[in-house]
Parts: sequence; C-alpha cells; structure tokens
Amino acid sequence: MRKSTDIRADFTASLVVFLVAVPLCVGVAVASGVPAELGLVTGIVGGLLTGFLPGSSLQVSGPAAGLTVLVYEAVEEFGLSTLGALVLVAGVLQVAMGALRLGRWFRAISVAVVQGMLAGIGLVLIAGQLYALTDTRPPGTGLANLGGLPELASDTIWSDQALTASAVGVGTIAVLVLWPRWKRAARVLPAPLAAVALATVTVAVLGLPVARVEVTGLLSAVQPPGGADFGRLAGVGAVGTVLAFALIASAESLFSAAAVDRLHDGPRTDYDKELMAQGAGNAVCGLLGALPMTAVIVRSSANVRAGARTKASRVLHGAWLLLFAAAFPAALGVVPLAALAGVLVHAGCKLIPVQDIVPLWREHRGEAVVLMGTAVAIVVTNMFEGVLIGLLMAVAKSAWETSHAHLEVSGLEDCGPEAAPVRVRALGNATFLRLPKLLDQLEALPHDRDVILDLSGLRHLDRACAAALGNWAERRRPAGPDPVAATVTPAATPLPQPGHKGR
Repeated sequence: MRKSTDIRADFTASLVVFLVAVPLCVGVAVASGVPAELGLVTGIVGGLLTGFLPGSSLQVSGPAAGLTVLVYEAVEEFGLSTLGALVLVAGVLQVAMGALRLGRWFRAISVAVVQGMLAGIGLVLIAGQLYALTDTRPPGTGLANLGGLPELASDTIWSDQALTASAVGVGTIAVLVLWPRWKRAARVLPAPLAAVALATVTVAVLGLPVARVEVTGLLSAVQPPGGADFGRLAGVGAVGTVLAFALIASAESLFSAAAVDRLHDGPRTDYDKELMAQGAGNAVCGLLGALPMTAVIVRSSANVRAGARTKASRVLHGAWLLLFAAAFPAALGVVPLAALAGVLVHAGCKLIPVQDIVPLWREHRGEAVVLMGTAVAIVVTNMFEGVLIGLLMAVAKSAWETSHAHLEVSGLEDCGPEAAPVRVRALGNATFLRLPKLLDQLEALPHDRDVILDLSGLRHLDRACAAALGNWAERRRPAGPDPVAATVTPAATPLPQPGHKGR
C-alpha cells in the first residue's frame, strides 16, 4: 500500500517539477548565450542520470541561474564548441573530489561568501537581462552592463519595439510575483510556467513585434567537443574557468542539499556521493556540449512541496523533459525572449539577500562586509576572481577575530619612589594583526616607572609580535642614573634575546 502511495506521489511531483523546469531551462540557456535546447538537455541529464544516482534523494538538478554569468563569459571567450570540454573536465574534477571524500569540506565555506557570490551573480544577471527585457544586446561585462543602464532607459523611451518588449517582460515579472498569492491556481500551475504561458499567448493574440526564442532542433544543438576544443584548455583562463565551474557548482549543489534536507524527513544527503553524482552529470553534459548543472533549490523545493517521496520523481521529471524536447521542439519558437528575461530578472532578485543584509550588519558586521565585498568583486571583475577575493576576505576576517589580544594593567595607581613596578599581563592570541594596538597601549605606560610584562597568559605569540615586544623592552632599558626597566616574562613562544629582560 505504501509503495503504491509513493508511486502516485512521485508521479504527481514529477509533473510539477517538469512544469517549473521547462521555462527555467530555456531561460538559463538563452541568457547563457547558447541554443535553448541545450538547457533542456542539461535538465534531461540532471533528471535521468543524476536523479538516478545516490546522494540526495529529493533535490533536483539542472541548469542554474547561478552559473549563467560564468557560462556566458566562457562562451564569449572560448566559443560554444569548447563549452562542452570545459564542463566535461569540471565534471571529472567533481567526481575526483567526491571520491577523495572532499564533499563534506564544502560545508566549511563561509556562508557570507556563498551569499555574496549569489548576490553578485544576481546583480550581473539582472543587469544583463534588463537589456534582453527590451530586445537589446547587452554591452558585455557586468560592470559595463550596469554602466549602460541609463543609456538603455533613454533609448527604450524613444523606441516603440523596446517599450513593447519591456511591457511583456514587466508583465511576466508581475505574474511571477502575484501568481503564488492565488494559492488554488498556484497548486495547479507553477508561477514560472504560468507567467511565460500568459506572455506567449498575449504576444500571439495581439501580434506584438517582439523577438522570440530561436529554435535549431535538439539534435543539431547537441555538439560534442572535439580534440581542438580540449587543446584550448591548456591556457590559464580555461583552467580558471574549469575550477570555477567545478567549485561553484559543487558548493551550490551541496548548500542546496543542506537546505533541502531541512524541508523533509526522509534520508539525509551523503555529500560525497552527491558530489560524485553531480560530477557524473556534468561529465555527460560536457560530452553532449550542454550547459553545466547544479542542484537547483527552486526545483528541489517544488519537488518536496509537491509531495515527492523518492528519487523516482526527479527521474520522471527528466523523462518528461525528454518527451517535450523530442515531441514539441517547435513550441519553444513562440516564446518571447522578453518573457524569459522577466523570469531571470525575478530569479536574480531572489539571489540577493536584501532582507538579511540589515540584520546581518547589526549583529555580524564583519560577515556583512564579506558578503557585500564578494558581490561587488564579482560585478567589478568576474565570477572566479570575485569568489577568490571573497574567500580571502573571509580568511582575513577570521584571522582578525581569532587574534584577539588585550592587556590587563595593574599598579598604575601607586606612586612615589618606593612604588611597585607596573604589571602588564597579556591575554589572548597575539598576532601581527593586533600588534599596532598592543604597542600603542605599551607606549602609553608611564616612562618613569618599572614595567613587568607578563606574556604567560597568551595562547599564541607569533614571531612578529615577539620581535616587536622584545624591541620595546630593549628601548626601555635604563640609560641614565635613574633606572627604568621593562621586564618580560616569556610566553610559550620565547622572545628574542635582546628584549627578554631589562637591567
């Protein structure tokens, strides 16, 4: 009885996920600068292959908005034919990382860096898709796209075709926002499909002059990489792109798995197996010349909410995508590009944690700085360099916070010729990051009193601090008839000899 119930639940859930996946697969492909069919190919592989493999039972894989910017840049730099080689090698790297049991280490990545990465992707995605919203080609990089928005706005006002396309796109966004509030309809038809369907029908009925998706056919869109494409991977830029594909796709998939695990009571994710499953899917996508895949939280949460019980739902969703791509490819040719741009602008907005930034700034200001710094770095540079900058910022923040050291001073209230020495006890972790503050406090001590500096309370004393404190003690050596000494009690890490003890 339970088994038949599971089958019915998985069948229904697979249809819901399929309806959510179709507009997203096509939209991500178009935004990435590749044929729309390749987005469906990645969704099919994500369902039929990755969905069948062990790892996470309910999360769904496919082309993700989070990799759109990186894929677009890769296609622009290396060409569409080389995309498959890049994705294939990235997939093999993911499989190797899973086999080496590195999956669980992705959970150690700073959440602020991941949120900043998604926010940066969202900003670049929105900036690029605002041009597509008006049937205009974007200038290029994220920073150029943002800088060109004022000119885009002025050009749109004076162009009837651009105004028409933008009306279609804005209407699509409005449906995406309002549709979930109509709960009865939302249970029957997912918001992305409803929005694209309404936009398509409106454009067709009114005969609006807007650009539509170009259809090349499933078989002609699939272009396996050749030997020359693999030869282009020897450059530094290609290696960086492969690493970015592998690391970002892995991090996004495993963070998605952690989020999906909180939504259901079924089996928990095996992170290493899930990483290998994602890698196997990307390797096959690479062989087919398709887009890279990740686990996608939108489709995964829709799968859970629809009542999925086992991995059968995600496998079936891949079968429905294959059936749609094979039987109804011409259906894509009537979809307005502005509608898909609206879907991706909405998806980009959801990547930016607007509601979290203010509370984060109040409670964990360093985390907020890392988040915003990562996002800005991605917009100004590119995906790979931006994430590296974010990771460096997170490491620097952690080093600063863990290098907390302070001085406890006693005996300052005593005075007179027979006054006892001033006693200073250092506590915490003394590293070069805290050295300026420590030296300022020591220099502020009275110069007519003996000082005993006790370092035994330090848990760590790096070489820079040891040398600086030794030099400070050396400068306090008596040089005249009235001796004023600085005596240092060593910590676990010995001070250099010149500053160990004053006379």
